[in-house]
Amino acid sequence: MSSHQQNDFHLIMTEDHSAELGHVLPRKTYTRIFFTLLFLTFVTVAVTRFDFGSFNIVIAMVVASAKALLVALFFMHLKYEDKLTWAYAIFPFILLALLIGGIFIDNPYRAKPLPVEVQVTKK
Repeated sequence: MSSHQQNDFHLIMTEDHSAELGHVLPRKTYTRIFFTLLFLTFVTVAVTRFDFGSFNIVIAMVVASAKALLVALFFMHLKYEDKLTWAYAIFPFILLALLIGGIFIDNPYRAKPLPVEVQVTKK
């Protein structure tokens, strides 16, 4: 192999991206995301002060999901990634949906336990 071919081979095989800065976003974007996350945290705390019945957990999970989405999109730079990376990021959610769906499919077929009678003994 000539030295020219070795240099070309080295360039092809290394693909070092350490010199690149990646996705540089303006500080304004990070500041907005920070204050949005802070606001959503206050919303989560405020929701605990009110009784929405069974919707308390739903509201808390929606707010938590929104915060997780913001972190994944901007701080983990998922917003700027290619389709394969998106597939790797979405695949666990598909598995989670299958597992939760399996639980809901199984629930109607479970045996309903009979209530236990409590006997009070007098002394």
